Amino acid sequence: MLAPEAAGERFLGTGEFVWMREIAAALRTGLGDAAAQVPTRQLPDFVVRVASLADRSLRPIMPGLGRRNRHSTDKARRILGWQPRPAADTVIGCGSSLVEWELA
Repeated sequence: MLAPEAAGERFLGTGEFVWMREIAAALRTGLGDAAAQVPTRQLPDFVVRVASLADRSLRPIMPGLGRRNRHSTDKARRILGWQPRPAADTVIGCGSSLVEWELA
């Protein structure tokens, strides 16, 4: 954030979009036996929609079901020279930390 052209600007600090099943696969691949209990099956959207009728806590996620969020970090890359870490590396790093601290 030392670039003069960054003054007063806002930047997105987000990486690539990943689905939950991709996160599960990365954990299984990257952590091996430590991630053996990570579920990899996908619950169909219609099941979540039906369940939201009985469980109000699911309602806030309804608009995002099946929707791939797209954000551009081009401005941060161009002005700041910023490069996000690959999503799989981030997920595996977080999972490793949780295992190391015996939180997972």
